[in-house]
Amino acid sequence: MQASLLRERSLDSAEEVRARPSGGVARYGFALGTALLALILRGLFTPWLGPHNPYHTVWAAVVLAAWYFGLGPAILTTLVSATGVWYWFLPPGHTFLVNDPKEQIVGTTGFLVMSGFIIALGDANRRSKERSAIEIRQRTATEKRLRARETELEALHSALADRVEERTAELNAAIAGLRQLSARLLQAQDDERRRLARELHDSVGQLLAAINMNLEIMRGANLTPEAAAAVDENAALVDQISSEIRTMSHLLHPPLLDEVGLASALQWYIDGFSARSKISVNLEIAGDFGRLPNDMEIAIFRMVQECLTNVHRHSESDSGEVRLKRDAERVVIEVQDKGKGIPLEKQRALNSSQQAGVGFRGMRERIQQLGGRLEIRSDEHGTSIKATMPIRKPAAAFEREVA
Repeated sequence: MQASLLRERSLDSAEEVRARPSGGVARYGFALGTALLALILRGLFTPWLGPHNPYHTVWAAVVLAAWYFGLGPAILTTLVSATGVWYWFLPPGHTFLVNDPKEQIVGTTGFLVMSGFIIALGDANRRSKERSAIEIRQRTATEKRLRARETELEALHSALADRVEERTAELNAAIAGLRQLSARLLQAQDDERRRLARELHDSVGQLLAAINMNLEIMRGANLTPEAAAAVDENAALVDQISSEIRTMSHLLHPPLLDEVGLASALQWYIDGFSARSKISVNLEIAGDFGRLPNDMEIAIFRMVQECLTNVHRHSESDSGEVRLKRDAERVVIEVQDKGKGIPLEKQRALNSSQQAGVGFRGMRERIQQLGGRLEIRSDEHGTSIKATMPIRKPAAAFEREVA
């Protein structure tokens, strides 16, 4: 682009040089011709003017040369005119002798002085016209360059806008693909949890039940006191293991969630959480809350599970609240504690998809996939995590968010 500007400036300079009046023989020839024509006209007027006003016609020649032919030709016109007048029209005529020195010298000097003044004015006027013409040409050339630059910028802007639109479409498609992949991963995770829960309940639970039956048989045998005590202790351990496996199975995927719905599953989980963590948690949910789509009930249960786990690990709170509300169009879930709050840097990290923890990121992804949004409010009085999800057409809402 810089080379293009230099080339354009060079072309403009060349145009200026070409636009100036030519300095060759032509201007001097025209000036000489003008002076001779003025002298001839003065000769034609001699019968009427006589020897008086000998410079009458040559003034016009000086003015014409000064205005149009330039400084050198105007001086030539003046000198030729003065010489011609002296030779032809000042007495005694056709000679350079002086009849009346005072009058002739004063007259010639006055003519030369006034001609010099006229030449100076004409040259100044001519130079002013030349500068104006050059400025006009430069301004015109600048306007042309500006219009060309504007056209180039418009083309670049249009190309950039198209490129940005293309990149935006590609980015939106990539985001949509990533979210679809995340949705499939979360679905696969839920399916795997359901499978593991079933395996623990059916396979391991049945094996423990068989061990317990064998221990009952051994109790009826004639055992030493030490062996009988060991059998009783093993039976107690088997019962404890069965209880732990049952709890683990239900945490992986609570059967109540499929059988009787979200309200019962949450109440069961919160009661067990309070018993294990010694944190008093109150569940507020309407008795006629009803059922929701299966994927939404799983998302809400996992959100409450993750939030209460974070309360136990980080908040140092001794109580909490879980509130669920719904209307015809949306459901609102809020988990609140009265702990020490989340530091500002940690809140920024949680609000960033790249820096948030795995559990919190998964919770946010579940809610976004259902067309909802997640809000975090935290200060020194505690933390509140609130999710709002539409009940109707969550897939369409999710598509709008990606777009």
